[in-house]
Parts: sequence; structure tokens; C-alpha cells
Amino acid sequence: MGFLFLLSGVFVLLIVMGVLWSIRSGQFDDLEGPAERILMDDDDPLLPTRHSGRKDPSPNGNTSPNAHK
Repeated sequence: MGFLFLLSGVFVLLIVMGVLWSIRSGQFDDLEGPAERILMDDDDPLLPTRHSGRKDPSPNGNTSPNAHK
């Protein structure tokens, strides 16, 4: 029975240490930012675009990867 009290004390101590660590490391500094960031509309596309000055890597000079010879 004493073993259960010892484990309960260790468990409470670990919870308190975890909460204090998360407060010190800044986990609770900005609670609204990540939740609202998904709602913001970005004008920049996330996919890279092809630039016209880039050299074509295909040996036959086709600009499209599906172009026929």
C-alpha cells in the first residue's frame, strides 16, 4: 500500500515538473497565433513556379515533359 503512495507522489511531482518546464520554455506564450494562422490567406503560391530563364534539362530541347519527338 505504501508503494502506491510513493508512485502517486512521483506521478504528481512529474506533472508539476512538466508544467513548469512548459511554462519556462514558452509553450503558453502565444495561444491564439497558431489557431488563427490557418485562416490567413497567403497571396504567395506554395508550389514553386518555372522561370523562363531556366535551362531545359531535356536533351532534345522540348519544354514539356510530355512532348512528342
